Amino acid sequence: MRVWLKDSERRPDPVPVKTDSRAALYVGLVLWLLALVALLLAPELLNLDEAPWRVATCVVGLVLGALGLLYLRFRKNG
Repeated sequence: MRVWLKDSERRPDPVPVKTDSRAALYVGLVLWLLALVALLLAPELLNLDEAPWRVATCVVGLVLGALGLLYLRFRKNG
C-alpha cells in the first residue's frame, strides 16, 4: 500500500457538501442551557459544593456556541 501519490495519479477533490451547521450549534446550545438550568435548580442533588466547575463548564459551552453562531453569521462564504 502506497502512502503518497503523485499529483497526476490523484482523483479530483470531491465537491464540498453544503450543510447547515447552525442546526448543530442550536442543539448544543439548548443542551448546555438545559444542563445549566438543572445545575442551578437542583444543586444539592448534583454536589455542586464538591464540583463547582460544572456550572462554569455549562457557561463556557454556551459562550463558545454563541461565538460559533457569530462566526457562521459573518463568514464570507455562506
